[in-house]
Amino acid sequence: MNPTTSTIILFSLATGTILTASSFHWFMAWVGLEMNTLAIIPIISKHHHPRATEAATKYFLTQAAASALILFSSTINAWQSGMWNITQPMGPLSSILLTMALTMKLGLAPAHFWLPEVLQGTTLHTALIISTWQKLAPMALIFLTANNLSPTTLILIGTLSTCIGGWGGLNQTQTRKLMAYSSIAHFGWMVTISPMLTNIMLLNLTVYILMTTPMFMALILTKSKTLQNMTTTWALSPALAALTLLTLLSMGGLPPLSGFMPKWLILNELINQNLILVSTIMAMSTLLSLFFYLRLTYITALTLAPNTQNTTYKWRFTPIMPTILVTTIPAAILMLPITPILTQ
Repeated sequence: MNPTTSTIILFSLATGTILTASSFHWFMAWVGLEMNTLAIIPIISKHHHPRATEAATKYFLTQAAASALILFSSTINAWQSGMWNITQPMGPLSSILLTMALTMKLGLAPAHFWLPEVLQGTTLHTALIISTWQKLAPMALIFLTANNLSPTTLILIGTLSTCIGGWGGLNQTQTRKLMAYSSIAHFGWMVTISPMLTNIMLLNLTVYILMTTPMFMALILTKSKTLQNMTTTWALSPALAALTLLTLLSMGGLPPLSGFMPKWLILNELINQNLILVSTIMAMSTLLSLFFYLRLTYITALTLAPNTQNTTYKWRFTPIMPTILVTTIPAAILMLPITPILTQ
């Protein structure tokens, strides 16, 4: 892609997210979401391959439908109340439509089917952008409208997403689909806590990005698109294999790693709100996610595939560790001791 074109597209991508996150008018928030969607489409489809075209089409249709629902919801709200302010109270119909739209935008259950297919049809770099940056604008809208959305609906969507994220990843052999179901489960936790404590939701979002970024960077560095590719990580870099192991365990939420922090805080708040059944279901669904994280961990760093020496070539190439990988892996595994500072 032409450097000037790439610069314009990436600038539009960043501008769309910032515009949505910083606006208090529904129309400007919608404009930001549309900029965001239209900027990512060329990035997804720049590889002229049927899977990339299919992924771009699925992404466009889903996001366009969700954006239309947001505009429809805000128009109905403005018709009933005469106000376009995002933080103003909303009517029941507008609230339901907005919840449906944000569920589609984030890929939460039951509107999650597009996310694994889109990630599977893109490159690992694009999958990283979709899993992290593209989720910021819808999460900003949830942050601004958390008091206006139905808490019961959000908790049900979040609980269902954590279960689907665990079940869906159990039989996957493609790393991009595994990361997609991981994203569904993590955002289920964020949506569940959003009606109660938005600061913990933001903390969870930050920790999720800090864990997902080094995991994708490790997959990009090792060119691992399937579980079988992960078996030769040790041949490329033993240190990277060990750090990938810790990052995966952190994503699974095991103490004393960073990923345990948001789950601990969310379960604590759910129990304080007497949502015992919800907290139990979510804790049990984490075991499903933990299973495929552990399977990936075992394949990556604790076992060796039955390859002949003639086919194991990765050791011949000296890996160049990206700066972003070196800086994000410590945050992905070592943030638990500073939990009191982050939750003040």
